[in-house]
Amino acid sequence: MRHAIESQDRRRRVSRMEQLAAALRQRVAATLPLLRAMPEAEVAHKPAHDRWSKKEIVGHLIDSACNNHQRFVRAQLEGGLTFPGYEQEGWARCQGYAAADWELLVELWAAYNRHLAEVIGRLPDSAPSIECRIGESGPVSLAWLAEDYVRHLDHHLTQLARSVPQDTAPGDAPAPAM
Repeated sequence: MRHAIESQDRRRRVSRMEQLAAALRQRVAATLPLLRAMPEAEVAHKPAHDRWSKKEIVGHLIDSACNNHQRFVRAQLEGGLTFPGYEQEGWARCQGYAAADWELLVELWAAYNRHLAEVIGRLPDSAPSIECRIGESGPVSLAWLAEDYVRHLDHHLTQLARSVPQDTAPGDAPAPAM
């Protein structure tokens, strides 16, 4: 009887990281059809020479997923780490996101974020105490990095949802989760 009650209590208590993982899954599910429906002319449009197109924004989000994937896993294994910063302009340029196939970018973004939702949902209860540093920034917890990842994603999903391309400076993104 006691075991059954403890099991029910455990199911009721959903960790903050599991909640965050569920929120990430929801964002992917809600955003994917919108991204798939965007025409090439819209996603390739650069509002200005120093602003990102929607293709480049999605490419940046893929980079963010890639960098944070490393952080989420390696920090658990090492008990905290210092990670290099992220040179977002260089990453976007080297990978040619402006000329990339939109469908490929969208599918990669969605798959990577579905995977990250699983990784985040499995972060240990100790995640708030695992200290990480990114570049020259001060220390933050692994849990904070996961929460910031979703905040950063939300920032750019809002930009992508705009039907008329807006000025999107590469530096508009909140730091340091990129």
